[in-house]
Amino acid sequence: MDDSEDSVSKSVSDTVNGSHQFTIKGYSLAKGMGAGKCIASDIFTVGGYDWAVYFYPDGKNPEDTAMYVSVFIALASEGTDVRALFELTLVDQSGKGKHKVHSHFDRALESGPYALKYRGSMWGYKHFFRRTTLEASDYIKDDCIIMNCTVGVVRTRIEGPKQCSIRVLPSDMGQHLKALLESEIGCDLIFQVGDETFKAHKLILAARSPVFRAQFFGLVGDPNMDKVVVNDVEPSVFKAMLLFIYTDKLPDIQEITGSAATCMSTNMVQHLLAAADLYNLDRLKVLCEAKLCEELNADTVATTLALAEQHHCAQLKAVCLKFAATPANLGAVMQSEGFRHLEESCPSLLSEMLKAIASVEECSNLLSSRKRSSSSVYGMDLATEAPMEEPENPNERRVRRR
Repeated sequence: MDDSEDSVSKSVSDTVNGSHQFTIKGYSLAKGMGAGKCIASDIFTVGGYDWAVYFYPDGKNPEDTAMYVSVFIALASEGTDVRALFELTLVDQSGKGKHKVHSHFDRALESGPYALKYRGSMWGYKHFFRRTTLEASDYIKDDCIIMNCTVGVVRTRIEGPKQCSIRVLPSDMGQHLKALLESEIGCDLIFQVGDETFKAHKLILAARSPVFRAQFFGLVGDPNMDKVVVNDVEPSVFKAMLLFIYTDKLPDIQEITGSAATCMSTNMVQHLLAAADLYNLDRLKVLCEAKLCEELNADTVATTLALAEQHHCAQLKAVCLKFAATPANLGAVMQSEGFRHLEESCPSLLSEMLKAIASVEECSNLLSSRKRSSSSVYGMDLATEAPMEEPENPNERRVRRR
């Protein structure tokens, strides 16, 4: 039996980047120091290595006869085959942002990083800038030149599967807050909803709902309020809304209503969506939309459509229109009690439903037309491209088709 196990690993290469600004004041006094002689920046460290910028006012090579200035970045510490990317920027001091940039980062895919073999190895340009052009440009101001240097040291590491891990349990904050609600510990507010009362915590309500925050702590709010009468929400719906506020989850509708009937669940979620809209609980509103989509049927689609229109639920409205316009559902939808209510309360939705039905019919007709068209073409192809029949007796002479 093979006891071998699969394994994986990954090579990851990236760069450790760092920048250094080198300012040369008194550029005119540096001219004439001779080819091959440079002004060196202070040493700076990137990726665990020391670096320096070398500026040659009269060029690096004597044969250039001081026509160009040369600029190089040098490895200033011990190292072997240090691979890096570089960028040299001559700063435009006019404020126009037209900097002269020589970047190795832009060409990394073409040639790869540059490898510096030992201390003193350099990367840069012998002909960085023609000196006469430089001296007539905005790169010099008050006899001063500013250069930015960026170095990206390449690091490669191997990543394998972690040898051990610590399992992090899922958040149970909602469970703890629900327990706090049910225990009534620290409650400082009572809601009177119909014949029932519910205790809650003002701070938690204010943190979750902009409406409660304004009611208790807004400009005209009363932080000392200890009782609120709610007239526009049913007790069971308000209880479900409170549970969401504390747990951030859609509560178990069956547990609240005591009924497993789909129609009861749909009715409850419809009212809960209206309450979520009233108290600006956007996440609860979307959760209710998703639940209503799951429970959509011919008996509930009309009332759900009206609800979606009333509370500006664009996604839910689109789903309802598509469902109602489907030929297989249309007859049952029009026979439902909710559809009769829709005719009386939202006649504008009927025109939108008619458009949806027309769209479905148009798509269906187009599809049928394409099928017929493709069948005709296929039939023609069969007639013109049919292969010649082979005679059963191979010794018989093949008859050529005319």
